[in-house]
Amino acid sequence: MRINKRTFISALAAAIILLCVALLYGCASPQLRATGDLGIIIERADGTVQIVDTTHRRSLAKISGLGDLSHASVVYSRDARYAYVFGRDGGLTKIDLLNQRIEKRIIQAGNAIGGAISQDGKIVAVSNYEPGGVKLFDADTLDLITEIPAVDNEGKRSKVVGLVDAPGNRFVFSLFDAGEIWVADARDPRQPIVHKHLKVGRQPYDGTVTRDGRHYVAGLFGEDGLALLDLWNESAGVKRVVAGYGKGTQPLPVYKMPHLDNWAMSQTSAYVPAVGRHEVIVIDTHTWLDKAHIPVAGQPVFVVARPDGRHIWVNFAPPHNDTVQVIDVLTHQIIQTLHPGKAILHMEFTPRGEQVWLSVRDDDRVDVYDTGTFQRIASIPAAKPSGIFFTYRAHRIGL
Repeated sequence: MRINKRTFISALAAAIILLCVALLYGCASPQLRATGDLGIIIERADGTVQIVDTTHRRSLAKISGLGDLSHASVVYSRDARYAYVFGRDGGLTKIDLLNQRIEKRIIQAGNAIGGAISQDGKIVAVSNYEPGGVKLFDADTLDLITEIPAVDNEGKRSKVVGLVDAPGNRFVFSLFDAGEIWVADARDPRQPIVHKHLKVGRQPYDGTVTRDGRHYVAGLFGEDGLALLDLWNESAGVKRVVAGYGKGTQPLPVYKMPHLDNWAMSQTSAYVPAVGRHEVIVIDTHTWLDKAHIPVAGQPVFVVARPDGRHIWVNFAPPHNDTVQVIDVLTHQIIQTLHPGKAILHMEFTPRGEQVWLSVRDDDRVDVYDTGTFQRIASIPAAKPSGIFFTYRAHRIGL
């Protein structure tokens, strides 16, 4: 069969055009096959989250309908496919990152402040302000398994803060109003065994666990110091550490509570924000004594270590919340001061630390910085962004 030359050229041109369209469409909407380089940006303005690709520094999808995200946080399933978003309005939302959709959403309380996922990945725990307590849910179905009411010895409900997972399918959390730390052994999630540690200090406002899962540390808003619980030797109880670091001086008014929920560890030191003071406290994690106080630009909110521990990044409460400072752990000197924009709320490193993503809330964007050059290398538009959570968190204790 003889093919007309003109017909052949026309058919070839059409095929090339179709191939180009297919390639362009594929680049614009890639088929996701894995989750290791993904993450979520919380857009608090309208109850929306963005799924982002951290390798190519781009947004892949927006998902709306998640309610009040003003203090939202995220944990991930063991395979990092599913994100569990904890909303301030008591919403618990399960998102399928690969299919870019809401798998299920429930309203589980009146006012919630975060959550955690168990070591085996089967239980999602949510901490609540109202009515006060912790609820355990099946990670697959989001069906309620049981509730742990946060009721003190006088029968009063307390707001729950600082909820983290710990080895042995345990959850550890603090009771803000009661001044207590509880450890819930959820190996049998329908009948968790709760160990209560009383009178740990006034108003524990947040908590964190060390990377090895051994020590739970709660910051104390009502007094100087921290409350420390050794989860390997729980019977020893809670001890106060870094007590009286303010030496009786009057703290400044606090415009935004500092956070401990991704605290900075480097070698044998912990770097924590000082409540009501313009300093970062350095704690020796062998003795749990403070060994240095580093002056910084304002009241720290997040104090976060680059994954290799070489540098510590700090952001601040108003009126210094346009500033980020970087501390060298060898010298305890400020080596870089950045002013990325208005209201820096969250900092998240890529797993190996070559980038840090910053939410610039009042400028409606997320900035990506090269941590070696301290130069901005990308920006992603976002409506009042706050938290940024990458999927590497699926493989870390306490995140």
